[in-house]
Parts: sequence; C-alpha cells; structure tokens
Amino acid sequence: MIQTISNFRLLVVVIVLSAIFVLNSASIITKAPATRVKASVKLIILDPGHGHATFMQGSVNPEIDPEVHVYAPAGPDVQQYINSIERANSRKSNPTNWKLVVYTGPDYLQKMLSEKKGNAVLISGNNSRKSLYIRSSVEAGFHVIADKPMAITDFKALKKSFEIAKRKGLVLFDPMDLRYDISNILQKELALMPGLFGSLQKGSLENPTLVQANLHHYLKGPTGQTGVRPAWFFDVDQQGHGIVDVSTHLVDLNQWLAFPVESLNYKTDIKMISSREWPTKLRPSEFKLVTRVDGYPPYLKKDLQDSILSVYSNGEMNYTLKGIHSKVTVLWNYKEPAGSSDTHYSLMRGTKADLEIRQGAAEQYKATLFIKPLAGTNPTEFENSIKAAGEKLQQQYPGTEFVKKGNEWEVKPGKFQRTNSTEVAVNYIKNGKMPEWEAPNMIAKYFITIGALKKAKR
Repeated sequence: MIQTISNFRLLVVVIVLSAIFVLNSASIITKAPATRVKASVKLIILDPGHGHATFMQGSVNPEIDPEVHVYAPAGPDVQQYINSIERANSRKSNPTNWKLVVYTGPDYLQKMLSEKKGNAVLISGNNSRKSLYIRSSVEAGFHVIADKPMAITDFKALKKSFEIAKRKGLVLFDPMDLRYDISNILQKELALMPGLFGSLQKGSLENPTLVQANLHHYLKGPTGQTGVRPAWFFDVDQQGHGIVDVSTHLVDLNQWLAFPVESLNYKTDIKMISSREWPTKLRPSEFKLVTRVDGYPPYLKKDLQDSILSVYSNGEMNYTLKGIHSKVTVLWNYKEPAGSSDTHYSLMRGTKADLEIRQGAAEQYKATLFIKPLAGTNPTEFENSIKAAGEKLQQQYPGTEFVKKGNEWEVKPGKFQRTNSTEVAVNYIKNGKMPEWEAPNMIAKYFITIGALKKAKR
C-alpha cells in the first residue's frame, strides 16, 4: 500500500513537471526575440577632420552596425570627432548608441587596409590626403563615402579611382545635401513642366541660364559658441581653394537641375570659358577666434603679408554645360552678421519663365522659390499653367501653394518628407551600385571645378 502511494505521488510529480516544461516551452516560443537583421553597412571612419565625418551617425540606423572602427593620426581632429559622437550618445533626446573602436597609431592607414573591419569607409577631413585615401580604399575593396571635395587638384587620380571602383563593383560617392532641400526639388520639378517653364535657354556669358551662388561665413553664431575650424582649413593646399571646395555643391546642382538622370561626358559636354578667384583677409585676432590657435602655423606663412592672412576662398567660374551657359560663384566672409545666415541663390532661365531661389533678408534667410514669367507672356495662359502645375505638385507635395506677388509667384511648399543623404548612401551600398548617371556626373563635376582652378591660376 505504501509502495502504491509512493508510485502515485511520483506519477503526479512527473505529470506536474511535464506540464510546467510544456508551459515554459510554449512561453519561450511565443516570446522569443526577433532575429536581428544583419546591418548592410559596417562603417569605418578614416582620419576625421571635419564635422561632416559624423553625418552618417546623426541618428540610429538599423542598416548601420553600431560598432564603428576609427583610424586616424592622434591629435585634435580625431578627438573632436570622438567628442561629437560622445555627445550624440549621451543626449537626452533620441540618443545614439555608437561604439567606437579607435586606433591612432602612425600606421593608421595601413592598419585599416589590413584589418578590414568594415565594408564602407567614410572620408571627411584634410582634402590634401583624399586622393590617397580614396585610391587606397577602393583598391582594398571598400565602398567609399567621401565628403566633398573628393579632389582639389588631381583630376586624373580621382578618375582612376572611379575606374577601379567600377571594375570592382564598389560605390564611390560624395553626398550632395542641396539636392534634398525642398526649394531645389520644386525648382527641378517645375523645370520639367514645359507648359510653365518651356525649355532651357542657351543663355550667354553676360546672361547665363544656370546660375548658382553661395555665401558662407567662417565665424557663425554668438562669439564663443561658434564651431572651431582646424587651422589647416585656411591653407588652400590642404582645404583647397574656394573654387574647388564649396563650389562642388553648386556645380552639382546645375547638372542635377538641368539634366536629371542624364549621364554627362566631361570630354564633350563641358567647355570652361573663364574663372577667377580672390581672397578673404583675416587678422590674427580673427584667425585665433575661429581656430582657437595662437599664432599662424608655418604652412600659412606663404599667405601672410603684414600679419594679414589671405585665404583664396572666393571664386567665380563661367562655363557651358551641353551648350547651356552656366555660372557658379562662391563667397566667404569672416563673420556672420547678427540675425543673418549663410545664403544660397539659384536661377534657371526658361523660354517661358525663370525659376529663381532667393535667401536674403527679404526672405528672412529662408530659401524661397519664385516663378517669373518672361516679358510678353499672356497673363491668362500663364495663370492656367500655374494652376496646372499646382495641381500636379499636389499629388506629391500636398498643400503646395503659388502666391502671386507683383509680377512673380512665390512657391510655398506643402507637406514634405526630407530625404536623408545617409539613407541614399546606405541604399547605394546595400544595393552595391548607384544610378548609371552618378559616377560620370561626379567625374564631370570635378573636371569643372579643377579646370576652373587651373584657369583662374593662369
């Protein structure tokens, strides 16, 4: 009898334990965490020396592995990058979760190439080293995302890097943020509407059809709160002349606006007519305020006269793009006036209307697009074209309005989801390719900027 009870108790225990196991097994199955999708981009940061080195790390992106390897010479440039990432990781609103693995030995480039800790290299820093960095990276099999300018003097070396990248099936890309501003997007959209814009005029040297101009400032915001620029930023041998630096964005816009998704041939589609450059002059106190550096480094002595530093950051170029007269101007002033901002100006001349972006005081320093019908245009017909254009834009940008102001129409954008240049770069890497027109148009872009510098020097 005692044995029977013991067996019964044993049977009950077995049944209970089995039930618990089944329940726990079901719980494990139903609550199992989702399998983590492998990131498309394993990022490497090479010698960061510019704030743009962090542009792919501004927010958490599941397509980018949170572990990022950094290779750079020891010094203030890499430390400034590290500090920026630490601030992003510790901010209260939408903090990031980057884990940096930093190497700062003198053989940092060779170390990066041999260790192969990622599949994409981001290069943003001293422009004099970019040709070497880009060529070495693509030869080693890395995708490359390079901050502009990719090249400041050596066009042939850059072209060779593009050839290597194409042969190896790699992405070599310089993100152009101005393409994603709504004013530029709407300007391009309207230029594709023959009923409103007509077609591009040929223009002339005196009245170019495609015009781009930017004004920048070395010192921004209240004194003491401005971003620090490295001293080498003011050396044209390291940063590049203005005509090959910021102008990269402007040349890109002329191509993107006038010939979207069309491949350009730098040998046949471009003719440089004229170019010139001139300096912005800085006093020692101004240089110190911008760089936090006492005294001028030796490499700037060549640009000094009576303690005044001449920085050749201003330039202008006139050229034709597939026969269309084009002009690009870039300007740098020392200090941003109170209440003002950097500004951008853009003009496209059509056979029916001009499309003009202004960003001055009258626009409260906000880029604003205007449509200006040509003299002699029938008012009723043009208003019908405006109405048709508005209806078409509503489909993609609901709420977009055209407001008549005198003899022109102001375009007020509606709902708009800005494309992030990080997403574009990630998608290019993820797909292992870019649109067919990207590479030839980048080559054409640098052929223009470097050609303009050569002509200005002559």
